[in-house]
Amino acid sequence: MVTPAARKPVAQHLIDAFHLNERVACKLAGISRTAFRYKPKTSSDSSLRQRLKALATQYPRYGYLMLHGLLRGEGWVKNRKRTYRLYTEEGLQVRTKKRKKLTRPRQPIEVPTAPNQRWSMDFVSDQLSNGRRFRVLNVVDDYSREMVGQLVQVSISGRQVARFLSLLIEQRGKPGKVVCDNGTEFTSKAMFFWSKETGVTLGFIQPGKPTQNAFVESLNGKFRNECLNQHWFRTLDEARYEIELWREHYNNVRPHSSQNYMSPVEYAKQAA
Repeated sequence: MVTPAARKPVAQHLIDAFHLNERVACKLAGISRTAFRYKPKTSSDSSLRQRLKALATQYPRYGYLMLHGLLRGEGWVKNRKRTYRLYTEEGLQVRTKKRKKLTRPRQPIEVPTAPNQRWSMDFVSDQLSNGRRFRVLNVVDDYSREMVGQLVQVSISGRQVARFLSLLIEQRGKPGKVVCDNGTEFTSKAMFFWSKETGVTLGFIQPGKPTQNAFVESLNGKFRNECLNQHWFRTLDEARYEIELWREHYNNVRPHSSQNYMSPVEYAKQAA
């Protein structure tokens, strides 16, 4: 069967070669005048494709939903199906490793209902390009998922943890509770006296059950995947600089799937 698109050049040839009018040429070619005049719409995705690829290059561990959240925040798109189509056409899929699933009893986690109600904290370790190890103390607000603060040091004692938490309280107010594991820094005398002086409860999870501290464990995974694994740090100051840039992006720009793809700061403002 000959399609209208194939008959269109025939009608045009009759008009050009035999000087027929459009109506007669279309009738002889067996095509409607509407189909003859139709001009396909040019795709307007080129600018969007460039922006999508730029974001995928800047944030190589983000999937299409995360990239869609960023594009939507910038006013590029509304329909995520369009983002997914361009994402697959450009071959931007992120390869993920399949993980073994372990069957274990689940520990119910109380979900806070307001910002600054409960914080969680935990350590992440990495090394500089010369092999020297350093640690990062991550403190997260369990309601908004906002990274309250990050302490980057070669070694961190219980006294340093207490001083850092006091500094964070001066900046944004006192939480009702701080959840942590049973590490020696958190169970030290310095932390015991800090809790008594500030009135902030320290909530210790059961030994060997990090799922009871799921909020900060989830954040630690994102932090390692999107920041630590993407950089080589030559000095501790360079590590602090890059980590602070990531924290600013995480808090103010990065969409969060459990918060309707809003950033933590934006989500916290809605609760205010």
